[in-house]
Amino acid sequence: MSILKRKYPFEINDHQVKEGLIAFAIVFLLLFFLQPFGISEYDGNKLLVSLAFGLITFGCCIALESFIVVPLQKHVKIWRIWHQAVTVFVEILIIGICNFIMACIFFQYPMELAACLEMVYFTIIIGLIYTVFYTSLSYQKYMRKRLDALLEKTTQEQEGIQITLHDNRVRGNDLCIPLNDLLYIEAQKNNVAVYYLSNGQLNRIEIQSTLASVLNDLKDHPNIFQCHRSFVVNLNRITSAKGNSNGYTLELGGGLATVPVSRSFVPKLKSFVI
Repeated sequence: MSILKRKYPFEINDHQVKEGLIAFAIVFLLLFFLQPFGISEYDGNKLLVSLAFGLITFGCCIALESFIVVPLQKHVKIWRIWHQAVTVFVEILIIGICNFIMACIFFQYPMELAACLEMVYFTIIIGLIYTVFYTSLSYQKYMRKRLDALLEKTTQEQEGIQITLHDNRVRGNDLCIPLNDLLYIEAQKNNVAVYYLSNGQLNRIEIQSTLASVLNDLKDHPNIFQCHRSFVVNLNRITSAKGNSNGYTLELGGGLATVPVSRSFVPKLKSFVI
């Protein structure tokens, strides 16, 4: 239930025609080449039948998205994953009913309640599988797109900024590096290991400090994120994130390093993206 209540980072859909054409192509090709649902036994023009079902699907997609889904998205204050899943499922169900009516017209089937309920039953089974797949895929796609946009923006904003990490040893040397070169910092007993880029190469240096002190040094930079009790990362350097609500693994610097995100820090990471 917690997953379904997450905010769905949708974009107001202004590509209804494109998505409708994709749905049309899928239905048309499926029916014309595989010829399921009795189409193979139809004596008439199978191409026209397949086109007709594809056009019904296209029309339903355009109408539902334009007059129901998009207006609903604009009026719902927080669009959540369960909103998206329900709308996708309802779209599939309505398209299925419309195609059932079309099948009765083409194949001269009687419009009986039992046949309609049977169609609804199979549509629900197929629709649930498709809804889970489509919603999950779309969610990950939008999360990735939103993350990329945010990281690109913050990277540009931090260009040229230098940071200083203080070494607490008596004769220690403070570390000064460009903010965008920092990958992550790892706590190691009485020291912290700082991993950063220099001329495209991964460098590591230890200074005597604590993660709390490091976070205090970097408190003015919102792209610095503690993802684990032992790790602090530069969100600008994330190239991929894998995992689920139990924890993530962040890839930094195009694969130069990986850092864990513990379960307790996952909600904060998601709030940054959304």
